[in-house]
Amino acid sequence: MFAMSIPLAVRLLDRVGRVLEAPASIKPWRFGPIVRGGKSVVELPAGTAARTRTTAGDMVIVEEHATGSVDYGAV
Repeated sequence: MFAMSIPLAVRLLDRVGRVLEAPASIKPWRFGPIVRGGKSVVELPAGTAARTRTTAGDMVIVEEHATGSVDYGAV
């Protein structure tokens, strides 16, 4: 979140895409949590993860389309 000017929801993932931590929102200019086993992070506009109800333990799939758009889904 360093150098970001808006709050974001983040999902910290392990190497297979399982959510390890799911903080509700991280304020601008703050550091997020350090998570053991974390390999990647999905950054979302604040409120997006709450609407999708993505929580720790969920599997996340991120798909990039030929148009450059990205879909985010949890299973």
